[in-house]
Amino acid sequence: MEARKHPTIRDVAAKAGVSKSLVSLALHGSTRVSKESREAILTAANDLGYRPNAAARTLVAQRTRTIGVFVLDLHNPISADFIDAVQQQARLRDYRTILVVGSDDQGSERAELEKLMELRVEGMVIVGHRLPSGARDVIGSSFPAVLVTSEDRSIPYLSSICNDDVAGAGLAVDHLVALGHRRIAHVTGGENSVALRRQQGYEAAMRAHRLTGQIRVFPGAFSDSGGYRGMAAALDSGAAPTAVFVCSDYAAVGAIAAAEERGLRIPEDVSIVGYDGTRLAGLRSVSLTTVAQPIQQLGSLAAAMLCDTLDHTARSRKATLLAPELIVRGSTGPPTT
Repeated sequence: MEARKHPTIRDVAAKAGVSKSLVSLALHGSTRVSKESREAILTAANDLGYRPNAAARTLVAQRTRTIGVFVLDLHNPISADFIDAVQQQARLRDYRTILVVGSDDQGSERAELEKLMELRVEGMVIVGHRLPSGARDVIGSSFPAVLVTSEDRSIPYLSSICNDDVAGAGLAVDHLVALGHRRIAHVTGGENSVALRRQQGYEAAMRAHRLTGQIRVFPGAFSDSGGYRGMAAALDSGAAPTAVFVCSDYAAVGAIAAAEERGLRIPEDVSIVGYDGTRLAGLRSVSLTTVAQPIQQLGSLAAAMLCDTLDHTARSRKATLLAPELIVRGSTGPPTT
Protein backbone atom coordinates (compact mmCIF):
# COMPACT_ATOMS: atom_id res chain seq x y z
CA MET A 1 0.00 0.00 0.00
CA GLU A 2 1.36 3.40 -1.00
CA ALA A 3 2.07 5.68 1.93
CA ARG A 4 -0.34 8.58 2.28
CA LYS A 5 1.22 11.83 1.09
CA HIS A 6 0.95 14.68 3.57
CA PRO A 7 -0.08 18.03 2.07
CA THR A 8 2.65 20.65 1.95
CA ILE A 9 2.70 24.43 2.19
CA ARG A 10 2.98 24.49 -1.62
CA ASP A 11 -0.29 22.57 -1.90
CA VAL A 12 -2.01 25.10 0.37
CA ALA A 13 -0.61 27.98 -1.68
CA ALA A 14 -1.81 26.42 -4.94
CA LYS A 15 -5.32 25.75 -3.60
CA ALA A 16 -5.65 29.26 -2.13
CA GLY A 17 -4.15 30.89 -5.23
CA VAL A 18 -1.44 32.74 -3.31
CA SER A 19 2.33 32.53 -2.87
CA LYS A 20 4.07 30.13 -0.52
CA SER A 21 5.54 33.04 1.45
CA LEU A 22 2.07 34.52 2.01
CA VAL A 23 0.86 31.15 3.36
CA SER A 24 3.79 31.09 5.76
CA LEU A 25 3.01 34.61 6.97
CA ALA A 26 -0.68 33.79 7.44
CA LEU A 27 -0.01 30.59 9.38
CA HIS A 28 2.34 32.49 11.68
CA GLY A 29 -0.32 35.13 12.41
CA SER A 30 1.34 38.02 10.57
CA THR A 31 -0.67 41.25 10.41
CA ARG A 32 0.71 41.85 6.92
CA VAL A 33 -1.84 39.40 5.48
CA SER A 34 -5.28 40.74 4.50
CA LYS A 35 -8.39 39.28 6.08
CA GLU A 36 -9.58 37.85 2.74
CA SER A 37 -6.25 36.16 2.01
CA ARG A 38 -5.99 34.78 5.52
CA GLU A 39 -9.47 33.25 5.33
CA ALA A 40 -8.70 31.70 1.93
CA ILE A 41 -5.43 30.24 3.22
CA LEU A 42 -6.96 28.84 6.39
CA THR A 43 -9.85 27.33 4.45
CA ALA A 44 -7.43 25.69 1.98
CA ALA A 45 -5.25 24.35 4.82
CA ASN A 46 -8.30 22.92 6.58
CA ASP A 47 -9.67 21.33 3.39
CA LEU A 48 -6.32 19.69 2.64
CA GLY A 49 -5.74 18.59 6.24
CA TYR A 50 -2.46 20.52 6.30
CA ARG A 51 -0.46 20.60 9.53
CA PRO A 52 2.75 22.65 9.91
CA ASN A 53 5.91 20.55 10.01
CA ALA A 54 7.36 21.00 13.48
CA ALA A 55 10.65 19.38 12.50
CA ALA A 56 11.10 21.81 9.61
CA ARG A 57 10.36 24.79 11.84
CA THR A 58 12.93 23.52 14.30
CA LEU A 59 15.62 23.32 11.61
CA VAL A 60 14.92 26.88 10.48
CA ALA A 61 14.67 28.47 13.92
CA GLN A 62 17.22 26.21 15.65
CA ARG A 63 14.70 25.92 18.49
CA THR A 64 11.93 23.47 19.36
CA ARG A 65 10.07 25.80 21.77
CA THR A 66 9.27 22.67 23.76
CA ILE A 67 9.78 22.12 27.48
CA GLY A 68 9.72 18.86 29.37
CA VAL A 69 7.50 18.35 32.41
CA PHE A 70 8.90 15.61 34.64
CA VAL A 71 6.37 14.46 37.27
CA LEU A 72 7.74 12.15 39.92
CA ASP A 73 4.40 10.75 41.11
CA LEU A 74 1.37 10.86 38.84
CA HIS A 75 -0.75 9.02 41.43
CA ASN A 76 -0.70 11.97 43.82
CA PRO A 77 -3.68 14.26 43.00
CA ILE A 78 -1.54 17.36 43.45
CA SER A 79 0.47 16.41 40.34
CA ALA A 80 -2.51 16.95 38.03
CA ASP A 81 -3.08 20.43 39.48
CA PHE A 82 0.56 21.36 38.92
CA ILE A 83 0.54 19.98 35.35
CA ASP A 84 -2.53 22.06 34.49
CA ALA A 85 -0.88 25.25 35.75
CA VAL A 86 2.43 24.58 33.98
CA GLN A 87 0.77 23.78 30.66
CA GLN A 88 -1.51 26.82 30.77
CA GLN A 89 1.43 29.16 31.28
CA ALA A 90 3.55 27.39 28.66
CA ARG A 91 0.80 27.82 26.05
CA LEU A 92 0.56 31.52 26.86
CA ARG A 93 4.29 31.79 26.18
CA ASP A 94 4.03 29.84 22.90
CA TYR A 95 5.79 26.75 24.25
CA ARG A 96 4.69 23.15 23.93
CA THR A 97 5.08 20.59 26.71
CA ILE A 98 6.04 16.93 26.79
CA LEU A 99 5.09 15.03 29.94
CA VAL A 100 7.06 12.11 31.35
CA VAL A 101 6.60 10.31 34.66
CA GLY A 102 9.10 9.18 37.28
CA SER A 103 9.55 5.69 38.65
CA ASP A 104 10.88 3.82 41.66
CA ASP A 105 13.22 2.09 39.21
CA GLN A 106 16.20 4.35 38.51
CA GLY A 107 16.86 2.81 35.10
CA SER A 108 13.30 3.46 33.92
CA GLU A 109 13.38 6.98 35.30
CA ARG A 110 16.67 7.75 33.56
CA ALA A 111 15.21 6.40 30.30
CA GLU A 112 12.31 8.85 30.59
CA LEU A 113 14.76 11.70 31.06
CA GLU A 114 16.76 10.56 28.03
CA LYS A 115 13.52 10.54 26.03
CA LEU A 116 13.12 14.24 26.74
CA MET A 117 16.67 14.93 25.61
CA GLU A 118 16.17 12.96 22.38
CA LEU A 119 13.07 15.05 21.63
CA ARG A 120 15.25 18.16 22.07
CA VAL A 121 13.29 19.86 24.81
CA GLU A 122 14.92 23.16 25.70
CA GLY A 123 14.44 22.93 29.45
CA MET A 124 12.48 21.11 32.12
CA VAL A 125 10.00 21.69 34.94
CA ILE A 126 10.36 19.02 37.63
CA VAL A 127 7.34 18.45 39.87
CA GLY A 128 8.15 16.51 43.01
CA HIS A 129 10.10 16.25 46.22
CA ARG A 130 13.39 15.14 44.59
CA LEU A 131 15.36 15.24 41.36
CA PRO A 132 14.80 12.44 38.82
CA SER A 133 17.61 9.95 38.30
CA GLY A 134 20.23 11.36 35.95
CA ALA A 135 19.03 14.97 36.20
CA ARG A 136 22.30 16.20 37.69
CA ASP A 137 24.11 15.11 34.54
CA VAL A 138 22.06 17.30 32.18
CA ILE A 139 21.02 20.43 34.10
CA GLY A 140 23.32 23.33 33.29
CA SER A 141 23.65 26.64 31.47
CA SER A 142 22.57 25.03 28.19
CA PHE A 143 19.72 23.05 29.76
CA PRO A 144 17.93 24.99 32.50
CA ALA A 145 15.41 23.44 34.88
CA VAL A 146 12.99 24.55 37.57
CA LEU A 147 12.17 22.33 40.54
CA VAL A 148 8.65 22.77 41.93
CA THR A 149 7.81 22.13 45.63
CA SER A 150 11.44 21.43 46.54
CA GLU A 151 14.91 22.96 46.34
CA ASP A 152 18.46 21.75 45.68
CA ARG A 153 21.18 24.35 46.18
CA SER A 154 23.98 22.05 45.01
CA ILE A 155 23.24 22.58 41.29
CA PRO A 156 24.21 26.11 40.09
CA TYR A 157 21.63 26.42 37.31
CA LEU A 158 18.70 24.68 39.00
CA SER A 159 16.01 27.20 39.91
CA SER A 160 13.27 26.34 42.38
CA ILE A 161 9.89 27.48 43.55
CA CYS A 162 8.13 26.05 46.58
CA ASN A 163 5.96 26.92 49.53
CA ASP A 164 7.26 27.41 53.08
CA ASP A 165 6.87 23.88 54.45
CA VAL A 166 8.21 24.78 57.89
CA ALA A 167 5.71 27.60 58.34
CA GLY A 168 2.92 25.44 56.88
CA ALA A 169 3.48 22.68 59.41
CA GLY A 170 3.38 25.34 62.11
CA LEU A 171 -0.05 26.45 60.89
CA ALA A 172 -1.32 22.88 61.31
CA VAL A 173 -0.02 22.55 64.86
CA ASP A 174 -1.21 26.04 65.86
CA HIS A 175 -4.73 25.17 64.65
CA LEU A 176 -4.85 21.91 66.58
CA VAL A 177 -3.50 23.51 69.77
CA ALA A 178 -6.09 26.30 69.48
CA LEU A 179 -8.79 23.60 69.41
CA GLY A 180 -7.44 22.22 72.68
CA HIS A 181 -5.31 19.29 71.47
CA ARG A 182 -2.08 18.39 73.24
CA ARG A 183 -1.41 14.81 72.10
CA ILE A 184 -0.59 15.73 68.49
CA ALA A 185 1.33 13.21 66.40
CA HIS A 186 2.91 13.57 62.97
CA VAL A 187 2.99 11.06 60.08
CA THR A 188 6.00 11.83 57.89
CA GLY A 189 6.51 11.71 54.12
CA GLY A 190 9.73 9.73 54.15
CA GLU A 191 13.40 10.65 53.82
CA ASN A 192 13.29 13.63 51.46
CA SER A 193 13.76 17.38 51.85
CA VAL A 194 10.05 18.28 51.70
CA ALA A 195 9.05 15.71 54.31
CA LEU A 196 11.94 16.68 56.56
CA ARG A 197 11.01 20.37 56.43
CA ARG A 198 7.40 19.57 57.36
CA GLN A 199 8.61 17.41 60.22
CA GLN A 200 10.94 20.20 61.30
CA GLY A 201 8.05 22.66 61.28
CA TYR A 202 5.87 20.29 63.33
CA GLU A 203 8.57 19.79 65.96
CA ALA A 204 9.40 23.50 66.16
CA ALA A 205 5.73 24.41 66.64
CA MET A 206 5.27 21.76 69.31
CA ARG A 207 8.25 23.14 71.20
CA ALA A 208 6.92 26.70 70.82
CA HIS A 209 3.68 25.56 72.48
CA ARG A 210 5.68 23.88 75.28
CA LEU A 211 4.60 20.45 74.12
CA THR A 212 8.09 19.01 73.66
CA GLY A 213 7.18 15.92 75.65
CA GLN A 214 4.25 15.23 73.31
CA ILE A 215 6.33 15.18 70.11
CA ARG A 216 5.67 11.84 68.41
CA VAL A 217 6.75 11.13 64.84
CA PHE A 218 5.68 8.07 62.86
CA PRO A 219 7.28 7.07 59.52
CA GLY A 220 5.02 7.28 56.47
CA ALA A 221 5.19 8.36 52.83
CA PHE A 222 3.52 10.73 50.36
CA SER A 223 0.97 8.06 49.43
CA ASP A 224 -2.28 6.63 50.76
CA SER A 225 -0.49 3.45 51.84
CA GLY A 226 2.19 5.48 53.60
CA GLY A 227 -0.43 7.53 55.42
CA TYR A 228 -2.30 4.38 56.42
CA ARG A 229 0.87 2.77 57.74
CA GLY A 230 1.93 5.80 59.78
CA MET A 231 -1.55 6.42 61.18
CA ALA A 232 -1.95 2.79 62.18
CA ALA A 233 1.33 2.95 64.08
CA ALA A 234 0.27 6.16 65.82
CA LEU A 235 -3.14 4.81 66.88
CA ASP A 236 -1.75 1.47 68.04
CA SER A 237 0.92 3.07 70.20
CA GLY A 238 0.45 3.85 73.85
CA ALA A 239 -1.51 7.02 74.69
CA ALA A 240 -2.99 7.34 71.21
CA PRO A 241 -3.05 10.92 69.86
CA THR A 242 -6.19 13.01 69.75
CA ALA A 243 -4.93 14.74 66.59
CA VAL A 244 -2.56 13.86 63.75
CA PHE A 245 -0.81 16.12 61.29
CA VAL A 246 -0.22 14.06 58.13
CA CYS A 247 2.48 14.91 55.58
CA SER A 248 0.11 15.31 52.59
CA ASP A 249 -3.55 15.20 51.57
CA TYR A 250 -2.99 11.97 49.64
CA ALA A 251 -1.42 10.35 52.71
CA ALA A 252 -4.23 11.74 54.88
CA VAL A 253 -6.75 9.68 52.87
CA GLY A 254 -4.91 6.56 54.01
CA ALA A 255 -4.75 7.92 57.56
CA ILE A 256 -8.53 8.42 57.60
CA ALA A 257 -9.00 4.82 56.42
CA ALA A 258 -6.79 3.52 59.23
CA ALA A 259 -8.77 5.47 61.83
CA GLU A 260 -12.16 4.38 60.49
CA GLU A 261 -11.10 0.73 60.41
CA ARG A 262 -10.54 1.02 64.15
CA GLY A 263 -14.03 2.39 64.65
CA LEU A 264 -12.85 5.94 65.32
CA ARG A 265 -14.92 8.95 64.33
CA ILE A 266 -13.35 11.97 62.64
CA PRO A 267 -13.08 14.51 64.19
CA GLU A 268 -14.88 13.40 67.37
CA ASP A 269 -12.27 10.76 68.29
CA VAL A 270 -9.28 11.98 66.31
CA SER A 271 -8.67 15.14 64.28
CA ILE A 272 -6.63 14.95 61.07
CA VAL A 273 -4.84 17.71 59.16
CA GLY A 274 -3.32 17.15 55.72
CA TYR A 275 -0.98 19.22 53.60
CA ASP A 276 -1.09 20.45 49.95
CA GLY A 277 -4.58 21.84 49.39
CA THR A 278 -5.57 19.44 46.62
CA ARG A 279 -9.05 19.31 45.13
CA LEU A 280 -9.33 15.87 46.75
CA ALA A 281 -9.28 17.51 50.19
CA GLY A 282 -12.29 19.65 49.34
CA LEU A 283 -14.57 16.77 48.36
CA ARG A 284 -17.62 16.57 50.63
CA SER A 285 -16.88 12.93 51.41
CA VAL A 286 -13.36 13.85 52.57
CA SER A 287 -13.75 17.39 53.98
CA LEU A 288 -10.10 17.50 55.02
CA THR A 289 -8.58 20.38 56.93
CA THR A 290 -5.35 21.08 55.06
CA VAL A 291 -2.39 23.40 54.76
CA ALA A 292 -2.80 24.59 51.18
CA GLN A 293 0.09 25.32 48.89
CA PRO A 294 -0.66 28.01 46.24
CA ILE A 295 -0.65 25.25 43.60
CA GLN A 296 -1.80 27.31 40.61
CA GLN A 297 0.69 30.05 41.40
CA LEU A 298 3.56 27.60 41.95
CA GLY A 299 3.00 25.82 38.63
CA SER A 300 2.42 28.99 36.66
CA LEU A 301 5.47 30.76 38.08
CA ALA A 302 7.66 27.70 37.47
CA ALA A 303 6.74 27.63 33.78
CA ALA A 304 7.13 31.41 33.47
CA MET A 305 10.52 31.25 35.18
CA LEU A 306 11.74 28.60 32.74
CA CYS A 307 10.34 30.38 29.67
CA ASP A 308 11.96 33.66 30.78
CA THR A 309 15.29 31.85 31.03
CA LEU A 310 14.90 30.29 27.59
CA ASP A 311 13.84 33.55 25.94
CA HIS A 312 16.92 35.38 27.24
CA THR A 313 20.58 34.48 26.98
CA ALA A 314 21.40 34.98 30.66
CA ARG A 315 21.41 31.86 32.81
CA SER A 316 21.11 32.18 36.57
CA ARG A 317 19.70 30.30 39.52
CA LYS A 318 16.53 31.66 41.15
CA ALA A 319 14.77 30.49 44.29
CA THR A 320 11.24 31.59 45.23
CA LEU A 321 9.41 30.76 48.46
CA LEU A 322 5.64 31.29 48.76
CA ALA A 323 3.45 31.25 51.86
CA PRO A 324 0.84 28.48 52.41
CA GLU A 325 -2.52 28.96 54.11
CA LEU A 326 -4.68 26.87 56.43
CA ILE A 327 -8.08 25.74 55.13
CA VAL A 328 -10.31 24.47 57.94
CA ARG A 329 -12.89 21.80 57.12
CA GLY A 330 -14.70 18.97 58.87
CA SER A 331 -11.76 16.71 59.77
CA THR A 332 -10.72 18.77 62.81
CA GLY A 333 -12.53 19.67 66.01
CA PRO A 334 -11.97 19.94 69.79
CA PRO A 335 -10.76 16.79 71.60
CA THR A 336 -13.40 14.83 73.50
CA THR A 337 -10.98 12.95 75.74
